[in-house]
Amino acid sequence: MDEFGIKVSQQGDVSVLRVKGYLDAHTAPELEKRMQELISQDRVRLVMELAELEYISSAGLGVFMAYVDEVRGRGGDIKFSSLTPRVYTVFDLLGFPILYEFFPETGEAVKRFPHADSADRGRA
Repeated sequence: MDEFGIKVSQQGDVSVLRVKGYLDAHTAPELEKRMQELISQDRVRLVMELAELEYISSAGLGVFMAYVDEVRGRGGDIKFSSLTPRVYTVFDLLGFPILYEFFPETGEAVKRFPHADSADRGRA
């Protein structure tokens, strides 16, 4: 089993969280802490890149449910990218594709956030 890890990078105003390993009751608090840090900095455009996620439990899924209302309430969203078929099946069985957008590639997910406000800033 790979060690759990989260790497955060910025693509413009979008935060990409690359999650790897097993996301379960033992590791979910680490993801929760990272998400709280980003939200407290008003970084609410989040892409979860899960290409290296091997397993997700209900505790891991619960982290996304716990923050989606706050993130959306602040004008952001949580999008998912690069899931393995096995991990996607867990999300799919629990109805996540109805609530969230899923993308084959991270770049695609990043581009789906509206960027009109950043283009207009220099025109005042």
